[in-house]
Amino acid sequence: MIKLFSSESVTEGHPDKVSDYISDSILDACLKQDPHARVAIETAVTTDYVLLFGEISTSAHVDYKAIVKQAIHDVGYTNRDSGFSAEEVEIDIRIKEQSGDIALGVNLNKEKELGAGDQGFTFGYANRDTDTFLPLPIYLAHRLAERLAFVRKENLVEGLRPDGKTQVTVAYENEKPKYIHTIVLSTQHDERWVENQEALHEQIKTHVIYPVLKDYDLSQTIYRINPTGKFVTGGPQGDAGLTGRKIIVDTYGGYARHGGGAFSGKDATKIDRSSAYMARYIAKNIVASGIASACEVQIAYAIGVSEPVSLFIDTFGTEKVALDKIYQAVKKHFTLTPKGMIKMLDLNRPIYKLTSAYGHFGRELPQFVWEKTDRIAIFKELL
Repeated sequence: MIKLFSSESVTEGHPDKVSDYISDSILDACLKQDPHARVAIETAVTTDYVLLFGEISTSAHVDYKAIVKQAIHDVGYTNRDSGFSAEEVEIDIRIKEQSGDIALGVNLNKEKELGAGDQGFTFGYANRDTDTFLPLPIYLAHRLAERLAFVRKENLVEGLRPDGKTQVTVAYENEKPKYIHTIVLSTQHDERWVENQEALHEQIKTHVIYPVLKDYDLSQTIYRINPTGKFVTGGPQGDAGLTGRKIIVDTYGGYARHGGGAFSGKDATKIDRSSAYMARYIAKNIVASGIASACEVQIAYAIGVSEPVSLFIDTFGTEKVALDKIYQAVKKHFTLTPKGMIKMLDLNRPIYKLTSAYGHFGRELPQFVWEKTDRIAIFKELL
């Protein structure tokens, strides 16, 4: 029986991703000067307006307005025509220090441990759909969105603007990808394409879709490119954006579960972020080792408490060794306290702008330590 599953991604010019990029740019600026900065920064954007709000406690001296303008420029909103530009934007800053009550729980205690910055739980997931151990629908949606941005920046198709969305539906048979069923892609553009959408569709297929999907079966694929007929007004002019509103895009495209919090704008004492990275690290190494073909890991915390309140591992019946042995290996070789996760994954670095678009997982960049498969020997020994 054929089953269909869909996941979406968005480009860095999508209003929610503009917000994520600004928030993570602020975080990086703080960490560059102060690796122990406490940051929980939110960004809201709309037509020529940015609101920064949240809590920051740091010794760093940061020019927030300059960082916001540089981030907007980096994304590609560089002229007035898009209704949102680095030069014209109004920036409203409403930032305060971290709550003293939260700081009490997080700061180093007598055992020199960090407490969790909040209560909550996170999930990590991996399977064998792709070489990066990410489910195929979200992996391809990200690669299409990434390619769309590349085509715009390199001007391979003239007149494209920064906002864009992709969606990929994969046909599965016996739990394995069979073919690409549907591609949905919307790209913002200027007025030149309003009356010439068919030509734009062909350009997008030639320069975006086919290069990404050249190794996949497209014989039955349905294409939906700019299905509304045009996409001129977009980005923060077309829709308001907010940090942390694309959490399913950031993780597994709905193929696996997501915890209670978003990632962007948060330093690593916030377990929403650090624990999600650790859970992915564990799940990926389990699957990469060959002892299971799919794995989901949940870790939960209480605010101010270092050790997790629970650890849950599900290999969906694909495990080749007893689950209790997998639990024992994880508890022995992975430190799940905030301080331990920060150290193991080197999370006090200014690396977070890179995570803000095209997924926090499935991208094997040197900065993404949680994507390494350097712990597989631990699990292979269990066989």
